[in-house]
Amino acid sequence: MRRLLITTACAVAVLAGAPAVAMAQTAAPTADMSIQTEDARLAAFFEQAWQERIALSPQQMTSLGIKTDYDKLDDVTDAAADRSLALAESQLARMKSGFDPATVNADSRMSMRLFEYGVAQARLSNRWRDWGYQFAANGNPTTGLPVFLINNHRVSSVSDAEAYVSRLRASERVMGEIADELRDRASKGIISPNFVFEPSIANTRNIITGAPFDGGADNPVWADFQRKVGALDTDQATKDRLLGEGRAALTGEWKRGYETVLTALAEVQQQAAVMPNRDGGVWRLPDGEAYYNARLQLSTTTDLTADQIHQIGLGEVARLQGEMQTIMTRVGFTGTLQEFFTLLKTDPRFQYPNTPEGKEQYLTDARAFIAQVMEAAPRWFSDLPEAALEVRAVEAWREATASIAFYNAPAPDGSRPGIYYVNLSDMTQVLKPQIEGISYHEGAPGHHFQIAYAQEMQGLPSFRRFGGYGAYAEGWGLYAEQLGKEMGFYQDPYSDFGRLSTELWRAVRLVTDTGLHAKRWSREQAMDYFRQNSLLSERDIQKEVERYITSPGQATSYKIGELKIMELRARARAALGERFDIRDFHAVVLGSGSVPLDVLEVQVDAWIAAGGGAPAS
Repeated sequence: MRRLLITTACAVAVLAGAPAVAMAQTAAPTADMSIQTEDARLAAFFEQAWQERIALSPQQMTSLGIKTDYDKLDDVTDAAADRSLALAESQLARMKSGFDPATVNADSRMSMRLFEYGVAQARLSNRWRDWGYQFAANGNPTTGLPVFLINNHRVSSVSDAEAYVSRLRASERVMGEIADELRDRASKGIISPNFVFEPSIANTRNIITGAPFDGGADNPVWADFQRKVGALDTDQATKDRLLGEGRAALTGEWKRGYETVLTALAEVQQQAAVMPNRDGGVWRLPDGEAYYNARLQLSTTTDLTADQIHQIGLGEVARLQGEMQTIMTRVGFTGTLQEFFTLLKTDPRFQYPNTPEGKEQYLTDARAFIAQVMEAAPRWFSDLPEAALEVRAVEAWREATASIAFYNAPAPDGSRPGIYYVNLSDMTQVLKPQIEGISYHEGAPGHHFQIAYAQEMQGLPSFRRFGGYGAYAEGWGLYAEQLGKEMGFYQDPYSDFGRLSTELWRAVRLVTDTGLHAKRWSREQAMDYFRQNSLLSERDIQKEVERYITSPGQATSYKIGELKIMELRARARAALGERFDIRDFHAVVLGSGSVPLDVLEVQVDAWIAAGGGAPAS
């Protein structure tokens, strides 16, 4: 399906830390049969390594459309994490001992370098595993399981339905592991902030509310199971048996498992209530500064310090607010920027009704924005993903801890589309001018064009097709918002202001994330900075700041990644002049899957050095 792979010896030379000329001398012609044989052997190794890795995760296999271990759920213990890292380390050792970079082609050397980089990232992440909050402001493991079953577990046979029931039963074991880990981390002083507990407990309780647990409306998982069983081509007696087993599993093991987590949450909540500085940054944790530095490195794939990121953020805030002033003048507004923010947040023209009809109108508008991108895309991209893209509202039972908007990747076999989710829990907090930019970011030409495209890229090792780095993926998403303007959209000046406001939002993230975790800002200080410098609604300001507190460093990835892509595009345009073609540039940026930012820079520089044009296929 996908064809574009970047093939440049000089690119791999820089990655390997060797002079480009020296590497070029060691690279034999691609027609050499011995190199072709080694490339094939290396490709087989990568595929075997990938299969070994996903075999540790039944749920990942299901997400990829593979029905192996279809009746099982993941092991979420520390021991399982240790096994995963040990496997990665052993695979890296096998690759290094079994393959010589000089005997494979440039693409293969790139994959070898990225394979090693990925293990190094896993090693660093594992080093700080216990510092992470299981229950965060923007998600928790108890809501993830219902979403997985509803969205990913397909039922096309009786055995598939029986596997669904087995997973319902296995949830008791998984929830017990989550509860044990929650208590263990709490004993080490790693306890989520106070504000996490109430919504986490409410969402967890929602999962065991409704029929068949009580007399209310059908619980979403129960409704999903009934629907899937009802659609089976089998006799009624078999369907009745399956439904009886599903009901028993839900009211038995499933319910007991979630009650176990609720008990643990209540215990740890009491510990949190009496601890000082509970709602601040991770500086307050043991070795908190080192932990945050590691999180920045993992999130940005750079060595930028917290101070450097903070200063970048301040500079971007000032630049974007200056551009906003231009639009304010254009629409004839004579007040201050803050007064314009207030107008957009309070004037009914810029809000949807807080009704089912208002929510549906939001979805309709978002779909229209996606449709206009799809129509114009061939003029901006030489190749597009084949997977479908849908826009959906976040389910009501998980709205309290869901992000404002996010993207779920499609299944590689086409059985599940890419999904752009929007949280419509309170339409009074949704601003019409921002919807266009968010749609381009989460849907097209943003995450869908990058993530779905990478999955479909034949010839790329699976670990590159399905893996990724936040700075690259989120940087591309933010870049896509600006690209929408270049594509001729944002015709309404208020929507264009909304575009600037969402970019400003990501710049403010650089300031507030580093402020919270490196400069010891309080939660209120961070929220006040948002109020003074962004268009976000009060609800979204609170959700954002709480998200940064519980997911340190992650929010810095967007702007750092976008700035790098914009820097590389400007460099390419200046160097290539009339030879610069935006479709070719996008092919280079997207053509090797999600990569660290320094790797992306090497790829673009190599493409420029080769004189531009369409990348080699």
